[in-house]
This record gives sequence, structure tokens and C-alpha cells, in this order.
Amino acid sequence: MSFDALHLFVLLAAAFVAGALNAVAGGGSFLTLPALVWAGVAPVAANATGTAALLPGYIASAWGYREDLRAHAGSGLLALIITGALGGALGAALLLATPDKAFRALVPWLLLAATALFAAGPWLLARLKRQGEAGVAASLATVFAVSVYGGYFNGGLGILLLAAFGLLGQRDLNRMNGLKNLLSAVLTLIAVSLYALGGAVQWAPALAMALAATAGGYAGARIGRRIPAKWLRAGIVATGTVMAGLFFRG
Repeated sequence: MSFDALHLFVLLAAAFVAGALNAVAGGGSFLTLPALVWAGVAPVAANATGTAALLPGYIASAWGYREDLRAHAGSGLLALIITGALGGALGAALLLATPDKAFRALVPWLLLAATALFAAGPWLLARLKRQGEAGVAASLATVFAVSVYGGYFNGGLGILLLAAFGLLGQRDLNRMNGLKNLLSAVLTLIAVSLYALGGAVQWAPALAMALAATAGGYAGARIGRRIPAKWLRAGIVATGTVMAGLFFRG
């Protein structure tokens, strides 16, 4: 489908800001999905296209944390990667099997849940850090469940993965972020591959938005440290809440 100048501007602006948000705090999907739906892309295709647009940022982030990719001693990095890939594949398959009408009805609830999760992230992670380690089976099951969610929707994925690593017994934040970025990249790559095979990705806007998101990610990484974390978090929560409200209104 073709986009006029206004639609293209909004899509590129949304991708740029989404890339910046993902670089410093997460929440980029709160912008790309609504922007694509507003531009006339069907909900399932909009979710797939927005996820494809943000994939380069995940890969770049994983590479940036390559020195911190030390898996939890009880499970191993390979087991986590395989688990994430399988979960992402299942989530993507579930998305492709979901009718547009049904997914459109789910979107505001998913946005609202992801926003609430993002808002509660610091409290949730602090609480998990006070708990003991989970067993290997429970840990991998948790990562699998989170990866299914990531392959299906992606919003709030970072917080869910960090929470999962808290259950794994991780304490080193750099290691946790490294594993989070690696698994995000792996499961998103698998999901986008299946979206593409299913014909759900609109590549023209995806590629243009990917360039804008990459530029935004670089800009966000450069200026993000100058913005108080509480302001960033408040802005993302407000954005997610507003977008969910707009979808509820239809």
C-alpha cells in the first residue's frame, strides 16, 4: 500500500522516537503499532511490520552488550537461546493465526497490560531480587513463556525478560541487560522471519521505519543519560495509556 506525505512523516517520526525510547528505557512498540494502524495498516500486519522495523535496534543492542553475555550457570547460554527462539516462533505463529478483528480487540488490553507492567517494572525487579533462585526447568519455562509473548506482541518485552532473569537468580544488571538484548534479538528475528513467510510484513514502511528507528536509537543513546529516568518512565507510561485509550475508543 502507498502512504501520503503526512502518513509517511508520522510513521518515520514514530519510528525515530521508538528507537530512542528503546535505547534508553523501552516502550517503542507503544508508538509504532498505533502509528501503523492509524496509517491504514491492518492490526496484525501493523504489529508484524512494527516489530520488523525495530529488529535492527535489538541486534545492535545485543552486539553492544556482547562482553556481558554470560549465561546463568545452571542453564547455559545455548539453552536460553533455543528456548527464546522456540517461544518466539510459537508467539509469531499464534499472531499469524489471529484474525485482524480479534487482534484489534486485543490491542488496547495488550497495550494497557504492557504499560502497567512497564510502570511496575522497578518494583517488580526489586521484589524478584529478594527471592531465591529458581530451578533450571522453572527458569527455562519462564523464559519460554515470555518469548511466546514477545513473538506475539513485543510490547513490554524487556521488563518481562529482566523479571525472568531475576527468577533465574541474576544480580548483575549488565549481564541481565546483555541476555535481555540477545534474547530480544533472537526471538524477534525468528518472529519476523515467520511474519515474512506469512506475508504479514509490509516491507516498504518496515525498511523506512527501520532506518528512522536506528537513527533514533543512536540519538537516544547519546542524549538519554541527560534525561532523568523518572521523566522517561513517566512519559512512556503516559504514552502507553493514551494509546490504549485511543484503541478502546475505536
